[in-house]
Parts: sequence; C-alpha cells; structure tokens
Amino acid sequence: MILKKSIALLIAFYCLTVVQNIFPQTFGFGCLGFVGGYGGYSYQEFDAKGLNDYVSTYNLDNKDSLSSPMRKFGKAQGYRVGINFFRANIKGFILTTKGFYQALNEKNSASMITAQGTSNSTYQLNLTNWGLGLDLGTSIVGGLSWKVIDAAVLFNTVTFTNTLNLPGPTTVIKKYNNEKYVLGYSVGTGFILDIIEQYVSIEGLAGYTFFSIDKMKADDSAAEMPAVENSNQPMRNFIASGGFNAVIQLNVGFPL
Repeated sequence: MILKKSIALLIAFYCLTVVQNIFPQTFGFGCLGFVGGYGGYSYQEFDAKGLNDYVSTYNLDNKDSLSSPMRKFGKAQGYRVGINFFRANIKGFILTTKGFYQALNEKNSASMITAQGTSNSTYQLNLTNWGLGLDLGTSIVGGLSWKVIDAAVLFNTVTFTNTLNLPGPTTVIKKYNNEKYVLGYSVGTGFILDIIEQYVSIEGLAGYTFFSIDKMKADDSAAEMPAVENSNQPMRNFIASGGFNAVIQLNVGFPL
C-alpha cells in the first residue's frame, strides 16, 4: 500500500512539472534558474511518548544504582541534502519542485554502578526520510526572497539501538526498526539570501512536521519492542507526533 502511494505521489509531482509547460511563463531549472543542489543542517522536534515512557521506567527501576539517569528524547539533529528539479516564474511568484534526503539522530546515555563495576547504557534514535516537495516564493528586496510556503511529503524510517556495555568485555546490542516507510508531511516558511546572484544563496526554513511511528520490531526477529525493559507488553506510540522543524542550508546553482 505504501509503495502504491509513493508511486502515485511521484506521478503527481511529475504531472505538476509537465503541466506548467502549457502556460506562457518564464521557466528555469533549480532554485537559482539552473540545475540546483543544496545541503545543510536540519533540526527536528517530536513527541516520543512510547519511547519516553520506556526511558522513565528505566530511570525509576534503576534509580538507586544510576550515577547519571537517561535523558528523554524529542530533539534530533542532522543534515539534509537535495536537488531542485524545476522552477517557474508565475506572475511574480517562483514555484519550485524538489526532492531531498534527510538523516537525523538523537543519542542519550546512562551510567549504572553495580557490585561488578560500572555499566553504561546508550539509546540512539535514527530518523531518516526521503522527501518530495514544492515551495512558492517571491522577491522582497535586492537579493532577499521570502518563501511564502514550503510543503513536502515525507517517507520516514526509524531505527532505535539499545547498547549495554557491561563491566569487562561484554556488550549487548538490541536494535529495532519500524516495519516500512511511514508517510508524513511538513509545512513551513522561510527566507533566501543571495550570496552570488543566480549561483549561491543561503536559505533558512522553519515549519512543522506531521508524522507518527506506532510500533517497532526487533532487527533479528519478529518480536516487537517492549513497553518497558524485559516486558512482554509491546510498545505503542513510539513517536506519537512530529513537531517544530528548522533547516539552514546552502543552495548552489550551475548551468546545464
């Protein structure tokens, strides 16, 4: 089902691009009138209800042994890289279609003192997504432009890794993944500042991302991630909802 939806969305974006050619507008390619590429820093907030309940229980169960408790999750950082496929000037507004790949992560650790020595637990969440989007912008003054709206459809995957380093050479690793790509979307606004007109610019974007991950499964079996450690009850609402997101990126255009 997800694959069918993905193919349909790709076709829709392609059709959008083709249809624009029937209008008497001025066309270019990329964010700066050429083929365009971009990359930069990305920040994402989210409500990890199920995961944070897991963390809270871990801290409570081990409170007498923990020298430093595990922090809760909800703020991931990483990078975004992408390509601007197409650009059209429509009555003073610039319409751009684009695609991108984004990789974010958040890692928290805790230390526990036992009779055998100190053990360290590390939880790492990796959120990756492919995105297809469009934005509509207009020039404000000089080299400054306003992106009135920036919208994208996201195909999300999540990996959660629990690493336990016990006293001595023993390390136990448990890895969980969501079963398939999960659809989401983002809406935002931002500004673009030209550094070298039509070639290099800096872009800032702020918005809100909508997505959720209900359950996670073990990487090496069909077992679901438990609601708490060593429990038979499966976790739900691993990530209950998305949240605020921001991107700062460098855009580079070059002629065909």
